Amino acid sequence: MVSKRIIPCLDVKDGQVVKGINFVELRHAGSAVELAQRYYDEGADELVFLDITATLEKRKTLVELVKDVASVIRIPFTVGGGISELDDIEALLRAGADKVSLNSSIVKNPDLITQAANRFGSQAIVAAIDIKAVNGIKKIFVKGGKEETEIEGLYWCKKVNELGAGEILLTSMDHDGTKAGYDLRFLKQVVESVTIPVIASGGAGTKEHFLDAFNVGVDACLAASLFHYEELAIKDLKQYLRSNGVRVRL
Repeated sequence: MVSKRIIPCLDVKDGQVVKGINFVELRHAGSAVELAQRYYDEGADELVFLDITATLEKRKTLVELVKDVASVIRIPFTVGGGISELDDIEALLRAGADKVSLNSSIVKNPDLITQAANRFGSQAIVAAIDIKAVNGIKKIFVKGGKEETEIEGLYWCKKVNELGAGEILLTSMDHDGTKAGYDLRFLKQVVESVTIPVIASGGAGTKEHFLDAFNVGVDACLAASLFHYEELAIKDLKQYLRSNGVRVRL
């Protein structure tokens, strides 16, 4: 059985890590390189680095910063933000990323998933999906959560699976930063509808929230502020999960 993964997320703006609530009210959380090294030392299984304003500002992800982060860690490292073509993906993989996270670009051009998977392998392609309830329907949002689309959430999760993505990073905008728990109902629907690993994101506030998400079948849990502000230690979280029957790497 494959171990479940704990993944800290570095949301980067202007080269610094930030964290907000429901994708707004951002506050400073520290240096990307220093936090990456800390999480590596503390036993994180992977790391996600999202340049959260790259798409909105129509620029590329900060390649030099990616190189700096990659130089201090030895765990899988996913990078996203402003990636719109195959050359962008190649540049980030060359800079030290193990995977790339695609969001707005694949909504605009779904074929990019298949093209990227064929060229770099599905294992390197993460479909990042931001969902928010609009009149009771889970809708897909793009451009850092700033723009609503007409795409229904579960349909899009199934579609990226079919197109060749190797993993889904599913963020609930309604739960993001609230520390009220993951969107378990929707996560369960997605896990039961796709054949690729699902990473839960948005809402972690307690050790129990991670356990709840693993119990509905996700493969990994992502969190940010809980770890950034040292409200929960990765080592303590993993020991709790193992004591509750979740297979994790200690």
